[in-house]
Amino acid sequence: MALEMRTACEKCSKSLAPESESYICTYECTFCAECTASMNHVCPNCGGELVRRPRPRKSS
Repeated sequence: MALEMRTACEKCSKSLAPESESYICTYECTFCAECTASMNHVCPNCGGELVRRPRPRKSS
């Protein structure tokens, strides 16, 4: 099952490119690096840990 690669931060609505630094919880809530830092890496929706979202594989 693939991750849902959301394109905007759920807190500030900043646009997030697939290769940008962004963070997700186990429910795939998605936040930009700045908002994640301000929330101490804790998802405000579920209370879970926010971790770096994996970047997509580069095509060769």
